[in-house]
Amino acid sequence: MTTIRKFVSPAFLPVYFFAGTILFGGILLHLSAAQNGTAISWLDAMFTSVSATCVTGLTVVDTGTTFSTFGLTVLAVLIHVGGLGVMTYTSLVFYLWRRRVTLTDRLAVGESLLGDPSFRLGRFLVRVFVVCLSIEAVGAMALQAFTGGEMGWFGAFFHAVSAFCNAGFALYPDNLMRFGGDLPVSLVFMLLIFLGGIGFYVLVELPGFFGSLLGFKRLSGRLSWQSSLVIRTSLWLVFLGWAVFLCIEKPQDGLFTAVLQSLFQSVTARTAGFNTMDIGVMTDTSLFVFILLMVIGGSPGSCAGGIKTTTLRVLLGFGASQVKGREQVVVEGYAVDVPTVNKAMTLTILAVVLVLASVFVLTVTEGANVPHQMVRGKFIELFFEAASAFGTVGLSTGLTPHLSVPGKLVVMMLMFVGRLGPIVFLTMLQAWQTREHFRRAERNMLIG
Repeated sequence: MTTIRKFVSPAFLPVYFFAGTILFGGILLHLSAAQNGTAISWLDAMFTSVSATCVTGLTVVDTGTTFSTFGLTVLAVLIHVGGLGVMTYTSLVFYLWRRRVTLTDRLAVGESLLGDPSFRLGRFLVRVFVVCLSIEAVGAMALQAFTGGEMGWFGAFFHAVSAFCNAGFALYPDNLMRFGGDLPVSLVFMLLIFLGGIGFYVLVELPGFFGSLLGFKRLSGRLSWQSSLVIRTSLWLVFLGWAVFLCIEKPQDGLFTAVLQSLFQSVTARTAGFNTMDIGVMTDTSLFVFILLMVIGGSPGSCAGGIKTTTLRVLLGFGASQVKGREQVVVEGYAVDVPTVNKAMTLTILAVVLVLASVFVLTVTEGANVPHQMVRGKFIELFFEAASAFGTVGLSTGLTPHLSVPGKLVVMMLMFVGRLGPIVFLTMLQAWQTREHFRRAERNMLIG
């Protein structure tokens, strides 16, 4: 009975929900009705379902030509469910049915969306869905208008959902490279990606903030400490990535297009996975910066993966406190509590170990375990693929369709863990452990 109780503990629920959604989505995508005359294997259907539900965007088949309208609709639903979170949808359904949402579910949603479990679930969820659907609707109308109807209403809505949920799925074989020099279309995509990656709690605060700037006195104009921290960190990362890409990559279509493409790739690098530049021909320096940005990812409670921007700020604050001899970790004028610092350190360690272990396995499964002279450049491609999967970004140098069966399974595992977060799986493991009610003797150890 105790074992069964552990299996149904709240720590396991997100894993069950996501796994069930992925399985159901893979079954639907394997149906002939979902395919556009080109049959795909069960593995490719499941890979696509994992990529969509985990809002990654890595593809082993061409999305626009392989799937029918029904299949693309399934993908859009999977992206939406995965982006906003299955736990969020479940709690919203209970709320709309006027059923009682348990304290456990309320805490789970609060922790994943806000980092603060003390909030009113019903009001917050309704505001999240109204804001998110409004952003997607406006984005779809803008894309349809700015492309001169090239996308069509279905294509525009699909790309708006994919961009806001940071999925990176596009209906064109070249992704979005055809819009590399199109300022209005690029701006719409960048805005959707940015808003989808800063976190739902920040999104809920933004209408009041901008409303107060426009003179609506009834709306609160102050952003919370965490919201302002998230926005500033995100903007700094965008600016740094933009500067690096613009300086490193040589412009081929004029300075304006180079500036726009570099900015677009910096915005999409941490979260989405769209590309207006050919990733496969970029320099190793740019690919290395991409890897760093993808591992950092977006912000907590958003559609993005990675270790998150707040984790980065806590790590930087910890490093600064050690250099300055402070006992507290200070971020933006406030001290961060010890449990948060420990969580940030644990998350980073788990992420680094997971990515490095996956790269090691991929070097074996993808034939990179041969003399270096025979596979020059393969290691950076595998590292890039692993970081993209873990960060649920979806960018690729072109390696994804050529992965072996074991390689696809490794990437699927990375996408799954990256979307839920290593901390979720650590919590699952800790749920099986028996808490020790004693302390061990401490010893000093030489470090450095």
